[in-house]
Amino acid sequence: MNRRTLLLGLSGAAVIAVAGGWIATRQGAGQTGFAVPAMAEDAPAAALLPDVPLGSPDAPVTLIEYASYTCPHCAHFHDEVFGALKRDYIDTGKVKFIHREVYFDKFGLWAGLIAQCGGTMKYYGIVDMLYGTQTDWIGDGKEQTISDNLRKIGLKAGLTGEQLDTCLKDQARAEAMVTTFQKHATDDQIEGTPTLIINGEKYSNMSYEELKKILDAKLAG
Repeated sequence: MNRRTLLLGLSGAAVIAVAGGWIATRQGAGQTGFAVPAMAEDAPAAALLPDVPLGSPDAPVTLIEYASYTCPHCAHFHDEVFGALKRDYIDTGKVKFIHREVYFDKFGLWAGLIAQCGGTMKYYGIVDMLYGTQTDWIGDGKEQTISDNLRKIGLKAGLTGEQLDTCLKDQARAEAMVTTFQKHATDDQIEGTPTLIINGEKYSNMSYEELKKILDAKLAG
């Protein structure tokens, strides 16, 4: 997806360039109470956050998906490809899957704060909810609408209102998330989403049939 099509609701907000995309900074984002990263020159160095793997740690193939919660192509990949991938390769121990969040806009970062709020045990369940209901929680694209809808997703996932308030105002976490995104996306030269890294080799978005051929070849080799 072209980065410019991901600038949802950023009019009037300051932005900083990060790894080929854009993310909102503090200016203009205080009404909802969500944490947002400081300007690059003001932000302290943050430690990288660990990946959250899904599947067997000993799987012969590792598949990393770079994806944005506000990217329609990522939602389509989740709806049309991920289910079969999980059934045929992840659950069978053939593929270790890692989802890496990309933040092209502040709403994607907010969604990431929700996804990570429940820890590793709830992470992929919330990720599933975010992609599966993407058009619903984005709604009319207004800040308050998205804020309210993301909180509803968190509550539906079993998080408490107090937990959500703590996570969504966690400035240090937001900065660590952006730092982690910048580092990984720069290292892997990520220019759009979804992008797949399969055993160190980069691929663009594809159908399940195309992905299956690549995975079977990797497993056979």
